Amino acid sequence: QVHLVESGGGLVQPGGSLRLSCAASGSIFSINTMGWYRQAPGKEREWVARITNRGGTNYADSVKGRFTITRDNANNTVYLQMNNLKPEDTAVYTCNANLARGTIWSTYWGKGTLVTVSS
Repeated sequence: QVHLVESGGGLVQPGGSLRLSCAASGSIFSINTMGWYRQAPGKEREWVARITNRGGTNYADSVKGRFTITRDNANNTVYLQMNNLKPEDTAVYTCNANLARGTIWSTYWGKGTLVTVSS
């Protein structure tokens, strides 16, 4: 069994910051790319950011310059530092990880954490 558990969501005012965490646990041999997605009410899920096991990062244009993705390989954890938050960042944020259990590679998803940006 593999579990991805997000934390750190909540209510924040526009211009504020939040730091999301996602910890992977279970029978994990290796983790390649980890990433964050979000889904706003009434909208499709969209990709936010990804980070490779070597630290290479990519961001959606909508969050570039405001969000930073990092990871702690020793603890199988990925973080999303979100600064200068806007109301349009309100969404359920979900992490995923492409990882190996033995020799089998699969993508696993967490259940999400809600971020609400409102005054």
